[in-house]
Amino acid sequence: MVPETIPLFVPMPGAMELGVILFIAILLFGANKIPKLARSTGEAMGEFQKGREKVETELEEMRETGNYDDTSSDEDFVDTEPVTSEDGSDTASAEESTETESQ
Repeated sequence: MVPETIPLFVPMPGAMELGVILFIAILLFGANKIPKLARSTGEAMGEFQKGREKVETELEEMRETGNYDDTSSDEDFVDTEPVTSEDGSDTASAEESTETESQ
């Protein structure tokens, strides 16, 4: 009995597989749209790389300077929306009225 082996990597598709994939892409998108699709994909990848590099440089600057601007603190959070019950009345005023009635 031979133990089943699991490959550590997925092999690259061969020439025949790439040809079939290209043929299906031409059928789906048409020969005129494929260069436009490739161009827009390349531009999107370039923008993603620029954004990733920008974040990496900002993180590196923060590590070097030790200047961490923690603006996401929960202590600074202020809820400005009044809490209302299902019937639309203000629950804060309803609680105040029940407190005054009980006294």
